[in-house]
Amino acid sequence: MANKDRFQTGPTGFGAGRGTPELFTPQRILLLGFGLLIAAGTFLLSLPAAVAPGGDNSFLVALFTATSATCVVGLVVVDTGTNWSPFGQAVILGLIQVGGLGFIVVASLILVLTGRRIGLRQRLLIRESLSQNRVGGVVRLVIQIIVITLAIQAFFAAVLAARFIADFGWPRGLWMGVFHGVSAFNNAGFDLFGGFRSLTAYTEDVIVNLAVAIPVILGGLGFIVIVDLYQQRSFKKLTLHSKIVIVTTVVLLVFSTLVVLLLEHNRAFADLTGPGKVLAAFFQAVTSRSAGFSTVATEALHPATQFFTIGLMFIGGGPNSVTGGIKVTTFAILLLSVWTLSRGSESIDVRDRRIPLAQFYKAVALTIILFGLIFLAALILSVTEQADFLTTLFEATSAVGIVGLSMGLTPELSPAGKLVVTICMFIGRLGPLTIIWALTKPIKKSKLKYPEEQVIIG
Repeated sequence: MANKDRFQTGPTGFGAGRGTPELFTPQRILLLGFGLLIAAGTFLLSLPAAVAPGGDNSFLVALFTATSATCVVGLVVVDTGTNWSPFGQAVILGLIQVGGLGFIVVASLILVLTGRRIGLRQRLLIRESLSQNRVGGVVRLVIQIIVITLAIQAFFAAVLAARFIADFGWPRGLWMGVFHGVSAFNNAGFDLFGGFRSLTAYTEDVIVNLAVAIPVILGGLGFIVIVDLYQQRSFKKLTLHSKIVIVTTVVLLVFSTLVVLLLEHNRAFADLTGPGKVLAAFFQAVTSRSAGFSTVATEALHPATQFFTIGLMFIGGGPNSVTGGIKVTTFAILLLSVWTLSRGSESIDVRDRRIPLAQFYKAVALTIILFGLIFLAALILSVTEQADFLTTLFEATSAVGIVGLSMGLTPELSPAGKLVVTICMFIGRLGPLTIIWALTKPIKKSKLKYPEEQVIIG
């Protein structure tokens, strides 16, 4: 019994040791860690050295920017390229990198590099942050994630730097390449082009589009899928999780590209060449689920495209990635459940595997909670801001889904609106379920089972 009771488990099977205060459950440490990281970023961005001459680094602006960078969102109330000094931009880039990888992963790397021993409690935290089922091998997984991430970022940073050096010269072009390479893989959406323009000057530039879109897609798959791809090198050998993420991502990209192209080919894309229209539609499909970059101004898109984009932002990317939303696996499970119900089956089966009923419950709960949060945020913004409902709904979804796209409302937000969006970005990055588990006491499992009774549905 002593060994069995050694660790108390929480809602996800993780927990602190017996006698450890409940304050230090893995979920609460994640919550506290991100909060401290945002606080540090806010302090650094509030320093005079962080702001360009004539720029604004008031507390609310610094807090909003630090939260957006740490939560890899990309929504900004001041222009990143002109408001912040090189030091301020470096702080933002550091927050993006640490926030994207997760502070626990970064802290684990520091322990490994300094030769410190990673104990069981640290391994439990790593397991929680990476959504793993086992403690064994998590340190090796962290090292693989770091190496692969840095390799991908370095490659695409070099590609972008080679392209931007032609436009901005060596020092500026090199910095632009590094900044946007890191921002792209982390799906952060921050840019340095000034004037809130994002990548609109490169709408038909194939190199820039692909050098941003590809790392965005890779970052959106999730660290576990990337490592699985690196290790297996074969689709057939991948785990069911990786297969669902990849297939759903590809289907969404193809479908979204066709929809955007159909809606905008004679509207926002009217002045583009044929290949340029396809490239713009593809980039919009890629960026809408979490990246926040844009090659065509979001406010210039047709309302139908904007509404469709809200749906993509709600879905998001892969679990255990730098993306938000309900995640593509949740979306896939919900679709599979509809298919299962239509066939009269009682279980969700995929490739000779059965999806546990508990995961279906979690998918439904996450979808409802996220929908409710977006509804509440849009409702509040409709009261605090002078904007139409589609704009406020778009902004709320972008914040909760940690996407970063905006229809132009973010720079005009009132102080109350900034606080609402800041809170939404924080919740969207950590995940509503993690925050709920961090703020509530776990319910002990009961062996008592009540008799069933049917409730009429539909």
